[in-house]
Amino acid sequence: MDRRLFLKSTASTALLGAFSSRALAAAGVGAPGTDPLVLELIKANDARMPDQLARQEKRASHRWQGCVADDYGLPSVGGTAGWIASLVSAVASPESAYARSEALVGPLEQAAAYLLKAQHDDGTIDLLSTNFRSPPDTAFVLEYVTTAAEILRLRPWGPLRRLEADLKTFIVRAGGALVTGGVHTPNHRWVVCAALAKVHSLYPDSRYVERVDQWLAEGIDLDPDGQYTEKSTSVYSPIVDRALLTVASRLNRPALRDAVRKNLEMTLYYIHPDGEVVTEASKRQDKYQRGSMARYYYSYRTLALLDRDGRFAAMARQIETNARAQLVNELPTFLEEPDLQRPLPPDAPLPTDYARVFPYSSLARIRRGSVSATILAENSTLFSLRKGAAALEAVRFASAFFGKGQFVGTALEVEGNRYRLRQELDGPYFQPLSAAQIADGEHVRMAPNGTLAVGSRAARALSNVQRIESVAELTEDRGRFTLTISIRGTDHVPVAVELAFRHGGRLEGVQPVADVKDAYLLQAGRGRYVVGDDAIDFGPGQVEHTWTQLRGALPKWDGQSVYLTGVTPFQTTLTFS
Repeated sequence: MDRRLFLKSTASTALLGAFSSRALAAAGVGAPGTDPLVLELIKANDARMPDQLARQEKRASHRWQGCVADDYGLPSVGGTAGWIASLVSAVASPESAYARSEALVGPLEQAAAYLLKAQHDDGTIDLLSTNFRSPPDTAFVLEYVTTAAEILRLRPWGPLRRLEADLKTFIVRAGGALVTGGVHTPNHRWVVCAALAKVHSLYPDSRYVERVDQWLAEGIDLDPDGQYTEKSTSVYSPIVDRALLTVASRLNRPALRDAVRKNLEMTLYYIHPDGEVVTEASKRQDKYQRGSMARYYYSYRTLALLDRDGRFAAMARQIETNARAQLVNELPTFLEEPDLQRPLPPDAPLPTDYARVFPYSSLARIRRGSVSATILAENSTLFSLRKGAAALEAVRFASAFFGKGQFVGTALEVEGNRYRLRQELDGPYFQPLSAAQIADGEHVRMAPNGTLAVGSRAARALSNVQRIESVAELTEDRGRFTLTISIRGTDHVPVAVELAFRHGGRLEGVQPVADVKDAYLLQAGRGRYVVGDDAIDFGPGQVEHTWTQLRGALPKWDGQSVYLTGVTPFQTTLTFS
């Protein structure tokens, strides 16, 4: 299981509880009540319990008895830890059909025994797809195990004393690993800090706090836009938010909440009308993926309660509506931190009519009610558009210019409602080495693909240099977009423009491309993409050749792609409405 699948599976038991009762009390929030949502989550957790139990390896002869395997049959420490938290939540909830169920004691003890067996002598665990004896993956697992331990501390039950003891053993060993262990990626620092903060709250040790402060001394990697280094809006940004809130509350570092507030503020402008979050600028595996806001729920709810922020409350409620099925994963958090059940403050309006530029992410966001658009530099997707359920996921273009003509705008220029992207390329040929270069023994070898070997100190003279400049300019007027693409320089270079629509809609006014699945040509006039009552109109069309998969261009988008084609000098003006 690779990290993407690990995050997918462990996110389905997202248990990063992080806000203390003391902090809420200090903010003037009263004693917790019973939230109807929590009762719903308990029932949802009960409903999946038979499947949960069936996932556990029960064979006594199996090497990893007690584990929960991943989709490939590999034992998963993270998946098992989340599984434990789910079962503990059922046992600890009086309203659950499994409340204090003796039938869950044995499976829980076996799962904890597996965790201890899978833990190395240095306290770390393996992520079998990629990371071995991994401190950061140990930290991810600790989030779930400490949550289960905290629930058992709040709601003790005699038959689970052995489970409590085994979890403590695992936690203390793992905490020791994080006191000295390293990380791979920016977010790992804060996940490690959050895990140490939670371990310290259960089993205090000054070494944990000292290590947290050592990481925090580097400063939070938040840019002026409000985004973290990885720009991973559906995976790592919400993980970092929760981690920082954990440290803020558990170790009394309230200033850390400022970074979370700024990120959550920015994210309000990254939301599509259907509740999905923009992912195109991500530097991680969620790039171009359909992004749910579910992982942000805890952070929006936490700061809505602490700050009495109506916009954050409105976003939490929107997530409850748009990603409700995923919120069963928040049940352990509600049990760990009962004050989160306090009623949210009244809603304040969320931004739905704006044009905002985020220069540090090379991105502009435009929202006009049900119309939502993103314009990007430093990205092969220069434009994407939503109209309700209709999604134009990417506009891309390329030229067959020396096999490197995929357009990626180098910067985003903004003048009022006009957004401009540019790219300049050259294609040189190379002369023989000079007599002096040969005499010095610096012979330039040719690489296997026929190009000059990289790293040679001997520079060949250039000749026959070809150049091409591509400019994409977008203008917006009340949710209607005009895109002009102009390519000048070397003549007769084939060009293909790709309009990549999401699977599931109906295309009108286009013709299929021979021998290419889900590929179409817009010969002339206008096309239309329809999903239910929503539609995107686009055009006019232009087809001078049928070569859509140009050499050097990215592979076709995984969707329904409509192409316009031509040769340089090339210019087309498209409107989207």
